[in-house]
Amino acid sequence: MRRPAEKLIEGLLGLSSLFTLLLTFTVIGVLMYNAWGFFEVIGLGEFLTGTRWTPFFENPAFGMWPLLTGTLLTALIAMFTALPLGLLISIYLSEYANATWRNVARPALDLLSAIPTVVYGFLALVFVTPALQYFFPALERFNALSPGLVMGFMILPIITSISEDAMRAVPANLREAAFAMGASRWQVAWRVVLPSAFNGVTAAVILAFSRALGETMIVSIAAGQQPQLTFNPSVAIQTASSYIIQISLGDVDRSGLEYKTIFAVGLGLFLLTFALNNLSYWLRARFKQQQR
Repeated sequence: MRRPAEKLIEGLLGLSSLFTLLLTFTVIGVLMYNAWGFFEVIGLGEFLTGTRWTPFFENPAFGMWPLLTGTLLTALIAMFTALPLGLLISIYLSEYANATWRNVARPALDLLSAIPTVVYGFLALVFVTPALQYFFPALERFNALSPGLVMGFMILPIITSISEDAMRAVPANLREAAFAMGASRWQVAWRVVLPSAFNGVTAAVILAFSRALGETMIVSIAAGQQPQLTFNPSVAIQTASSYIIQISLGDVDRSGLEYKTIFAVGLGLFLLTFALNNLSYWLRARFKQQQR
């Protein structure tokens, strides 16, 4: 028979999970309710297929692809920076480093998450961009490359921490069996430990990518505010999140169509992140089936 304290704890835990679900559905409801006013005027087809985003022009256009490509471009640059480096660091800390060095390096990496994103943004604008312009003179002052690279270092702790935890959770007997068959330490790490930690590494990648997609301050400061359909990292772009903060902090009439665009853009960004999370669940499920 359960004690009253256990029943109370169980009830509080259930309320916590219920509150999380309620909060999630509330956010979705607010986005959909406010975005509905936008889609009543602007068709969904134009929003999804349009290639121009000029809501304040004399002949406004409301195609979300310029914002979407800007968001994906900076996030992909960040992932191309963080993923290889993060996996190598995770393998080193998990398979090569001794306990003393691991206890020093792990907190040092986690400190990258404690740096305010506005600091990263100014670092990208006043240091990284001029440094890159020394090698690439055609690089504009506001561009996608510089904030993408800086974002890569910002999300590096996410990939490193979760991936290392997943690798250290791999049973030791798998490593010992591989060593007994004559495998080197690198072969064990790359062909045994990393595949066995696939679920955790996938979760780290998706979480880091979602974090990069939603980043606001870095791209607002260093990427510019020019929504254009391009995958050229050397020119100014605008991401979905930076557009939302630009309109939210501006003098736009809150009853006008221009203000309602932020809810449509926010809903699109939410659906993109939701799709990525479902992709991670699908990959994990498929990998589990292949292991059986």
